[in-house]
Amino acid sequence: MNTTGGMDGRATLSADTLRGIRRGIEKESLRALPSGALALTPHPAALGSALTHPHITTDYSESQLELITGVHAGVDACLAELTEIHQFTYRAMRELGDEMLWVSSMPCGLPTDETIPLGRYGSSNVGRAKSVYRMGLGHRYGRRMQTISGIHYNWSLPGVDSEGYFGLIRNFRRHAFLLLTLFGASPALCKTFVEGRQHELLPLGEGSMYMPHGTSLRMGRLGYQSDAQATLAVSYNSLEGYAASLHDALTRPYPAYEQVGIRNPGGDYNQLATTLLQIENEFYGTIRPKRVIFPGERPLHALRERGVEYVEVRLMDLDPFEPVGINAQTLRFLDVFLLHCLQTDSPPDTPQEIDELKHNQHLTAARGREPGLTLLRSGEEIALTAWGAEIVAQCVPIAQALDAAHGTDAYSRAVADARNKLTRPDELPSARVLQAITGEHNNAFVSFVRERSHLTQDHLLALPWSDAQQARFQAMAAASVEEQKKIEASDSLPFDIYLQRYTSAERLGRPRVAA
Repeated sequence: MNTTGGMDGRATLSADTLRGIRRGIEKESLRALPSGALALTPHPAALGSALTHPHITTDYSESQLELITGVHAGVDACLAELTEIHQFTYRAMRELGDEMLWVSSMPCGLPTDETIPLGRYGSSNVGRAKSVYRMGLGHRYGRRMQTISGIHYNWSLPGVDSEGYFGLIRNFRRHAFLLLTLFGASPALCKTFVEGRQHELLPLGEGSMYMPHGTSLRMGRLGYQSDAQATLAVSYNSLEGYAASLHDALTRPYPAYEQVGIRNPGGDYNQLATTLLQIENEFYGTIRPKRVIFPGERPLHALRERGVEYVEVRLMDLDPFEPVGINAQTLRFLDVFLLHCLQTDSPPDTPQEIDELKHNQHLTAARGREPGLTLLRSGEEIALTAWGAEIVAQCVPIAQALDAAHGTDAYSRAVADARNKLTRPDELPSARVLQAITGEHNNAFVSFVRERSHLTQDHLLALPWSDAQQARFQAMAAASVEEQKKIEASDSLPFDIYLQRYTSAERLGRPRVAA
């Protein structure tokens, strides 16, 4: 990595390297009706093919859009593209009726579990496999859990190898509580989400539930959690150790999933496999090592063959006060935070530490704004605010280096804002959400998000939009439809053989053997 020695013994990154940061955003949002109920309509045809469109697809549900930027050298350019994708999406939805994008991570009013529509991707083998995977997730975790939405931030720095990225990941997991505290925006939810489930939430008005000091219920015990995955103690000490953990989970039969079976008595598919994980993406984590894959390639194979290319930060909530769910200051803080994780000493993780990190994540998600809350660090209790302030203080020189590289003071301002918010928890997004729900919406979560969703829709539809932009996005949508047709026409294998081959252990790649 292109570095020079720093005054504090840590490497300081060159301006050229810092300008080499690349980032992209993936943002999920449910389509909702004006009433605040889930829209059950198909993915709008005007948006193109969810299978092949490079920027507009669906996540778990047919009702859950995922908007994806390209890779950008600048924060502002990345957000500008995300805004533009939103503008086209809102216009296409307006032509079809009165649906809007739900601007909270926690879902709108949900129907019964089996009524939530699974994403559909056409008749090709790859399209059918995507739908069967979602059917499997529904059987394993329930469909409601899958309707939670968030923002993923994809990030890379030139010159970093797999070992460097895994060091970053270990520190990210240690310090993730800080991001949950600063940016968590899901302290409340609609009670339809927890019907029939055990939880520790308190009632808020008639139709809402909340945690008084919660930051991100999405990242807590109600979010992406499962008893099966709780048996996985995945280590991030090396690429090969991580790959071996995933390989095991992808090939080890799991009794509860064996009972579900791959097919039902009528012959329809229930899931892709009866193993602990159907495919790599099923493994939930706050951050993932990633690599662009070739068509048909398994992600684990790509990582084993070519190493880590970037990391995917997965714990960011949608901010209902921001038009596209996140703003430039937050992205700049993430850049500083990720560089801090990369540059700080990163000792190997241990099973004890992995348990501690899970404890800290759940505690912060449920009670992160609670005065005096303590977390565990190497077996000792430490105040969340004190530990957070330590990390933020260490981020200051990194922000200054980024500012110098870009001729700005925006990175330092992002860090200063984080420092201030740690001492003023009432200004955190999770606190602002609760203040609005209780103060302006008679304790009604759905009423609050519905209003924010309408305001967001009006704002984005009012932004300038040219005929040329409309034509470019329409052409992209049309091209994606043609691409899907080509894939469907070129399929020659029966689906069951395709599936057997895709899920075979051989496709996962082999462990690297040291020379």
